[in-house]
Amino acid sequence: MNRTPEPILPLVVALHGTFGRGAVFDRLAVDLRGRARVLAPDQRGHGRAARTPTYTRADFIADAVDFIRGLDEGPVILLGHSLGGINAYQLAARHPELVRALIIEDVGTTITAVLDVTDFPTEAPTRAALAAALIAKGIPDPTYFLQSAAPDPTGTWRFLFSWTDMMTVQHQALGDWWPDWLTSRCPALLFRGGRSPLLSAAEADRMATLRPDTTLITFPNATHWIHDDEPAALAAAVSAFLDGLVCPVWTTEQGKTELL
Repeated sequence: MNRTPEPILPLVVALHGTFGRGAVFDRLAVDLRGRARVLAPDQRGHGRAARTPTYTRADFIADAVDFIRGLDEGPVILLGHSLGGINAYQLAARHPELVRALIIEDVGTTITAVLDVTDFPTEAPTRAALAAALIAKGIPDPTYFLQSAAPDPTGTWRFLFSWTDMMTVQHQALGDWWPDWLTSRCPALLFRGGRSPLLSAAEADRMATLRPDTTLITFPNATHWIHDDEPAALAAAVSAFLDGLVCPVWTTEQGKTELL
């Protein structure tokens, strides 16, 4: 008896930013349900991933390469926010066979500044107290950071990362990565938050103009964290981008995949 072949949904591998974790993309995964599969690993030193002695550019890229190859599903749509965006476009430059398309959220190619977190609080009795401690350090909205905090067995709230490690991560991201951005040739979607200080309109325009097959979308009211500020609009833009990629993949009765 013949069965109607079932589509294999596009696979999006999402890489979070510094101080983040894979769970920051939970809302995106829900919004894309039935349209794409979203896998968002915790990168080294973040979330539940292990702390490591080094946090070099090569380390992050190698980790992502191993993750994608371990999926054994061919090239993926690679989405990256901030630090994850740098990791994504550098991976695409070095391993184009692993990346079907790029989605970069609010990060440029020239990274020149870090957020000094050397004396930031590591714990507090409650989540609210931890939030207040961050606000006291000059973080007006600590929501993003608190996504990487959790209570320990005693009820004390702690960050899942080390602020010292995060300083190292930031310093390792400093540099001019323009050649990496221009090297890959897959379709790319570049998101910019209109209220973000981290990617200027001029740099975003230059990135979209000089790299072939790159589309720039600006969210005027969003900050650096577009996936938090405008989740529905971001998901809609991702979905439309996926629609523009060629060849849906289907599974046959024999369990093999075919490009139609």
